[in-house]
Parts: sequence; C-alpha cells; structure tokens
Amino acid sequence: MKHFLRLIRVINLFIIVLTMIGVAFNLLRTNDYLIVDFHILNYSLLIFSTVIIAAAGNMINDYFDVKADRINKPKKLIISKYLKKRWAIVIHWGLNLVAVFISILLTIRYNSFLFVFIHLISMNLLWFYSAYFKKKLLVGNFIIALLTALVPLLSIWYFKIVNESSAPFSPYHQDTWFTYLNYSFIYFFAVCAFFQNLSREISKDIQDVVGDKLIHVYSLPMKLGERKAGIISVTILQLPLIIGIVSISQGWIEINLISGVLLLISALLNLACLVLFFIRKPFPFEMINTIIKWSMLIGISALFTNAL
Repeated sequence: MKHFLRLIRVINLFIIVLTMIGVAFNLLRTNDYLIVDFHILNYSLLIFSTVIIAAAGNMINDYFDVKADRINKPKKLIISKYLKKRWAIVIHWGLNLVAVFISILLTIRYNSFLFVFIHLISMNLLWFYSAYFKKKLLVGNFIIALLTALVPLLSIWYFKIVNESSAPFSPYHQDTWFTYLNYSFIYFFAVCAFFQNLSREISKDIQDVVGDKLIHVYSLPMKLGERKAGIISVTILQLPLIIGIVSISQGWIEINLISGVLLLISALLNLACLVLFFIRKPFPFEMINTIIKWSMLIGISALFTNAL
C-alpha cells in the first residue's frame, strides 16, 4: 500500500483537496452576507474526481518514465519494481473512468457541459504530457503549471454555475435567481500557483537531466545549461511577490493582517530560494523543491485565514 501511495503522490493529492476546501471556505465566509448556493455532496464529488484524475496522471507519468527513473530516482521506482506496467495502465484507466462518470453526474445535475469538458481535457493533457509534451522545450512545464492553476479555477467555476444564472431574471422563478461572488483573491491565488509550479517544474528538470536524456527529453537545462535554467527558475519564483504588491496597492484584492503575514512568509521563502541558488553550488534542487512546497502550503493556508 505504501508503494501505491508514493506512486499516486498522496501528499500532492492532499494539497489539491486542501486547496479546493480552502476555496470553498473562503468564498462562503467572505460572502456570508449573501445567500450562496452550495451543495457539499456535489462539491465533494468534484474534489474526489479531481483528485483521482491527478492520481491517474501521476501513474501514467511514472509509466512512461520508468527508463529515466531507473537513473534519476532508482530508490523511488514503483512501476516495474512493485507494480507491473499492465496493472498501472488498468488502474489508470479505471480511475479516469470513475472521474468521467462523476463529471457526467455533475453535468446532469447542473445542466452544464463544463464539468465533462474540463475532466476530459485534463485527462488527455496528462496523458499527452507524459507521452509527448514533456519532451518538448517548456511545453510540459507550462502544461503542469496550468493544470495546477486549474484546481482553484475549477472551484470558482463550480460556484459560478451554481450561483449565477444566464436566464433572464424573474422574481417568480427561483432558477433565474443569481448571486455574484467576489473571486478576486482566488484568481490571485491561481496565478501565484501557476508561477510557483512553473518554477518547480524547471527545478525538477535540472535534477533529472541525466535520466531525461535516455527518453529524449529536451528540457530548459539541456538547452541553456543548468546554471541559466536555475536562474530562470528562481526568478520566476519571485513573480508572486511582485503580483501581490501590485494587486494589493491597486486594490484588486483585499487581505486581512493574518493572511498578509502568511503571504509575506511565503514570499520570503521564495526569496530564500533565490539566495540559496547564488550561495550554494551545485544547484541545491532538493532543498529548493522542499522550500517551494512549504511556500505553497503557507499560501494555501491564506485561503482559510483571509476568510476569518
């Protein structure tokens, strides 16, 4: 069981769950003066389907990376060592089929094809990322960063579908009633998540150069060299701080003191990665990846505290 949990990246899945719960908590608490439609069972199904798509994506990525992982991460190799490749494919498709079934239920429930569309797009992007796109310069990095940012956006779209009606308003028909919520902080969070994960993906490419050459991956560190790729990675990591300063100063987002402190700590951790890069040689990718994960978790906690 522990090998399977490592295969599906259970910690990453937990972050997805925490993010989607945090978005719902934030929207419900910051708009508590409005009547917000929210169905916990349906939203839980959305979280579950998102998690199992991510789990399936992690499995198929390792499936295509077996050859490289024997070099890059021999101690972390699961497929072919603890799980046969054919069973990995079977479980992968089984998880995706369950997710599609859930998306169909949500589509019927809310009369919106968006759930099926997003689920199918995500599944196919994860498959083609693992089989093809990750071998292309920066394409795979952008796909993973976009899919990460898609998690809070999917939660926003759920609330929009449930609370905003496209039909002409009528005081006599409840299905035409609507509630407009403030999503600005969630959009800010999604943008920051995109840049943090883009930075982390480039950092991981630096770590995996030797094994990636075996499967013909053409990554940024192969194109520019590890040093220049590292500079780009830690520079991108500073963009959330710049975006945060601009957003707050322009009044695009509102944050309370606790969330402001948490976001500042997250930004300082990102800044620490920049400092580490210039004072530590060779590139301290393990340490930087760990710091980025903590920065992400602290950023997620701001979803909860900003609603207090």
